[in-house]
Amino acid sequence: MAALAPLPPLPPQFKSIQHHLRTAQEHDKRDPVVAYYCRLYAMQTGMKIDSKTPECRKFLSKLMDQLEALKKQLGDNEAITQEIVGCAHLENYALKMFLYADNEDRAGRFHKNMIKSFYTASLLIDVITVFGELTDENVKHRKYARWKATYIHNCLKNGETPQAGPVGIEEDNDVEENEDAGASSLPTQPPQPSSSSSSYDPSSMPSGGYTGIQIPPGAHAPANTPAEVPHSTGDVRLTPEDFARAQKYCKYAGSALQYEDVSTAVQNLQKALKLLTTGRE
Repeated sequence: MAALAPLPPLPPQFKSIQHHLRTAQEHDKRDPVVAYYCRLYAMQTGMKIDSKTPECRKFLSKLMDQLEALKKQLGDNEAITQEIVGCAHLENYALKMFLYADNEDRAGRFHKNMIKSFYTASLLIDVITVFGELTDENVKHRKYARWKATYIHNCLKNGETPQAGPVGIEEDNDVEENEDAGASSLPTQPPQPSSSSSSYDPSSMPSGGYTGIQIPPGAHAPANTPAEVPHSTGDVRLTPEDFARAQKYCKYAGSALQYEDVSTAVQNLQKALKLLTTGRE
């Protein structure tokens, strides 16, 4: 992929999007779709912050040039041309980052890459807002991941041993004020946890109890398994969007199975099945 023209210095007004832009740069070769949407999020957010000051207008203009160049390079990539595919791509990627970090955390393996993965997952959930409002699940994951990145970073910085898994979440911590928390370099490959970090016994895990958020093992609560699989009530007419959503749920299930997260896989397969049999989510 051709190199993009560099951006001018970041105006102080745009401090809140600097980490999203850094994440975009880190993914230009690793995952250009992620890089594209990180820049799109930065562009949309920057426009809301300040689109009138000369230095901000200049910066946004150059950022727009990068977006157009990326869009041209990616051509007819479905994740760019179809929003629902792009959203699924981002959510799937963010979930992988989250599960990798969560599994490392619960196994008591604290290191810069897992801090970076927690923080990057939270940034990518920010980016998902370009497609609309976040689900409650994404909001919880973002809050938890951002807090975890700050908490573990501060512990290591102070020579303390972090507590593994969900412990008392501290509302006042803001990882965005601490640049080092997310500044370590990402792995060159998407994180692939070893068998020891991806297999866990749910019964031995803490249930968590921090300000109403519960992130059980593997990052998801066990699905509420219905007594019966929903049956179709008559002639269900599915739209192309319904099929696309069902396909998205199946992709999520496949991703969860890679990390032996059975409850998430079951939950998403049930959503797909309900949608296909009833036409409703």
